[in-house]
Amino acid sequence: MTGSLAALGLAMAAFVGSHVVLSSLPIRSRLVAAMGERGFRAGYSLLAVALLVWLIMAYTAAPFAELWWPPVGLRHLSLLLMLAACVLLVAGLTTTNPTVAGVDTARHIGAGPVGIFRVTRHPVMWAIGLWAIAHLLANGDAAGLILFSGMAVLALGGAFNSDHRRRAMMGEAWARFQGQTSFVPFLAIARRRTAFRPGEIGWARLAGGLALFAALLFAHPWLFGVSPLYG
Repeated sequence: MTGSLAALGLAMAAFVGSHVVLSSLPIRSRLVAAMGERGFRAGYSLLAVALLVWLIMAYTAAPFAELWWPPVGLRHLSLLLMLAACVLLVAGLTTTNPTVAGVDTARHIGAGPVGIFRVTRHPVMWAIGLWAIAHLLANGDAAGLILFSGMAVLALGGAFNSDHRRRAMMGEAWARFQGQTSFVPFLAIARRRTAFRPGEIGWARLAGGLALFAALLFAHPWLFGVSPLYG
């Protein structure tokens, strides 16, 4: 079902809704009990991929309906947000995340935040959220509004929901980790709950984020048919 803004809205609602429902602790617990952890993760991944494909197809086929013309200032701001998103993404993916499967979560959160997790405990989700917000600022059409606002809500709302789920699962251990970190980037540093140590993040990771940003700028016209620099 594609070819209309309504279809895109339905695909976006299904994509976001599936993540919200399946990540809720009561439903997730029941499915894991029935399917096992591996079965649940496999089914979750397959469903997410299928819905993402539908979402991309619906966005590609949606009609163009201009709502506003983004001024130059918003486009410049979107580039700055994308630079931050690239750094957060590279650093977040290459630093041990204490919340992912296969990691000794208790040991890592007990040791306190390290590297990019001093900036925010959700670097990858913030990278996706900033990517979505940047594209919201740089696009003024209805399809873009549906897609990018939905992705921003999913990323940042999902990160916020993850904190509640971890607190319910891990109790005071997670509460202590929360107290040393922040959901909003740099907030824990500003409140002196932790220190900003760019060297701990790793200069190679910072350089990798800059390289990713440059590569996206270069490839964007060929991949998506429009230059972020010239519109």
